Amino acid sequence: MNRVKTIEEAASLVSDGERLAIGGLLLQRIPSAFVRELARQGKKGLKVMKTAANYDFDLLSFAGCLEEIQAGFVSFEAEFGLAPNFRRSVEEGRVHFEENSCYTVISKLRAAAYGVPFMPIANLGESHIVDKFKTVDNPYGQGEVLVVPALYPDWAVLHVQKADKEGNAIIYGPVYEDIIMARAARKIILTTEKIVSSEEIGRDADLAVIPGFKVAAVVEVPKGALPGACYPYYDYSSEQVKEYLSIKDNNALKSYLEDMKP
Repeated sequence: MNRVKTIEEAASLVSDGERLAIGGLLLQRIPSAFVRELARQGKKGLKVMKTAANYDFDLLSFAGCLEEIQAGFVSFEAEFGLAPNFRRSVEEGRVHFEENSCYTVISKLRAAAYGVPFMPIANLGESHIVDKFKTVDNPYGQGEVLVVPALYPDWAVLHVQKADKEGNAIIYGPVYEDIIMARAARKIILTTEKIVSSEEIGRDADLAVIPGFKVAAVVEVPKGALPGACYPYYDYSSEQVKEYLSIKDNNALKSYLEDMKP
């Protein structure tokens, strides 16, 4: 089945209020072009999750698309500093930040992927977030076990290096949480650097970690991770990150989103 769509068609599949697991990590292989299209379409009330985010969650916060973020942390760090629009949105109460550890985000996705109601974890030490979670009696031994609930994303939105028209996709380099997001989510939207033949996917079958049967849309977007990186094709762009962080108001954000099409 041919699942190729334009980026506008793919973003229109996402309804206001749905939960999205957004792939990649920090500035690595993030579906930036798709995130910008969500903002251009004025989505509202979205709930997003991943272990560690910056550009994607910060931009969606700035554009007023989000109701909730579940993440281990959100920050540009290093040469760029904090995520100012994420921080402002949380401080002003426009976005609820459901603080997690990266470990608990992964465990929530893993429980959903396995089709079980919760996932036991070793412990969270003396973390202040430990009270967010419940314990159950250990049925096989002494004491109690800390568990985190399954969380089912409506969509996993992933940027990959190659995909065929049916949505079978190859990821080069680190996969981060993309595979478990794909298994946990009800449906998948892929943006890809290249649409290639099924025969080419088959020649690298060991790297074809995203199966097409759950994919609803495949969108070809060369350099679709910018300002993030997409190994081995391009590195992240410091210049473009700084350009984004220089935006101070909604009118400038609207101009930026139009200039960055797709």
